[in-house]
Amino acid sequence: MSNETNKADIDHPGAIAATEAWLEKAVIGLNLCPFAKAVHVKGQIRYVVSDAATPEELLETLMNELQLLSDTPAEEVDTTLIIHPHVLTDFEDYNEFLDVADAALEDMGLEGELQVASFHPDYQFADTHKNDIGNFTNRSPYPTLHLLREESVERAVEAFPEAEAIFDRNIETMEALGHEGWDKLFPKGP
Repeated sequence: MSNETNKADIDHPGAIAATEAWLEKAVIGLNLCPFAKAVHVKGQIRYVVSDAATPEELLETLMNELQLLSDTPAEEVDTTLIIHPHVLTDFEDYNEFLDVADAALEDMGLEGELQVASFHPDYQFADTHKNDIGNFTNRSPYPTLHLLREESVERAVEAFPEAEAIFDRNIETMEALGHEGWDKLFPKGP
């Protein structure tokens, strides 16, 4: 049974605006990713809303965007967010697709150059309960594939002392914020 979203319900500018608001309020505002602010301020984030209705169509979009990111100087586009509101809305299906995304990177010879990170409205880390506040570190308004340059990640990690502590710090931030604080940030959801 599919719970995919009706295309008429979501417009591209609205999906981008919701994603940017989430990026500004949660990712940057709560400092969940200390590397996001610089690329956001410099306008180096590419936002792509995919009308894909099947995983196969999304794979095609993903491969096109991986190639575009690989071919474009980082000064122009450092990272890409593929927002796909019509496909893989079920988190388990989305999570399984991440293996397909990694295989595409390898097939395209881009492994080690680019990587795919994951955000989803129902994101759930392994061994957590669905509503654990820690899961909200990766909860975006729509299913989103985040394409990153390995070189940019490495540079950011070098510049950030104790980068390996980011995950634990994010969980602490979310626990201090709690569900009530999250709901104040996003009264209608992210």
